[in-house]
Amino acid sequence: MTRPAALTRRQALNELLGLMGLLMGGGLLAAQGGQTLAARPAGGAASQPAARAPRSAAMQPPPRRDAIGTLDRNLITAASAGDQDLVARLLAAGASARAADERGRSALLAAVQNRHTEVARTLLLAGADVNLKDTEANSPFLLAAATGQADMVRLALAHGADLASTDRYDGTALIAASQHGHVEVVKLLLKAGVAVDHVNDLGWTALLEAVILGDGSTRYEETVQLLLDAGADANLADREGVSPTRHARERGYKTMVKMLMRVRGH
Repeated sequence: MTRPAALTRRQALNELLGLMGLLMGGGLLAAQGGQTLAARPAGGAASQPAARAPRSAAMQPPPRRDAIGTLDRNLITAASAGDQDLVARLLAAGASARAADERGRSALLAAVQNRHTEVARTLLLAGADVNLKDTEANSPFLLAAATGQADMVRLALAHGADLASTDRYDGTALIAASQHGHVEVVKLLLKAGVAVDHVNDLGWTALLEAVILGDGSTRYEETVQLLLDAGADANLADREGVSPTRHARERGYKTMVKMLMRVRGH
């Protein structure tokens, strides 16, 4: 009776060791290839040949986007809080105004998000980039325009804002400002030369966004007039072939319809 029991224990031990081997093998595959065997695409590795990396390189951990220094991270936090004095001290201590965290957010973007214009000015003088985008394709320039921060837009334009820069919907700063009826910002961007008839991924121009996404109030009427005065095409329709005039008429925006018809909108 003892021999079968010993055999059972030996079998159990072998099974346990075999299971541990499988688990360790799977972990090694995940560490080296970034995915387990079960997660590989259909066809397996044999159908997608690739050069084998040297063993020393394969054992190195992948680079991390959040590998920024404490000073830089503290600078982003201070900028977000609008602490001008701390921002200045951190910059003097060696923090970089161009650093970004794991989400791609720089101190300047954090300042703009929280409307701290003077902090943003300090960061710009220290070399911050108004065009640096985060993982959501927001840049300080685009965000300032979208949120109607006219003074910040002026600063961005004076510090090299990219007029052709677009957001995750391929919309320019002008489209974003027009969408929200930010009249003063629209004026600034048109004067700077942002393309008035750029079409975004939705198939809309700044004019279409002002009509479709606006509420027909005075600020949107002013936005429409500014765009038309800048040469916006009143008949550049959306993907369904609906023109700005028709959109305005369907929404009962009589003043906008008159504006559009004056420039032969139909």
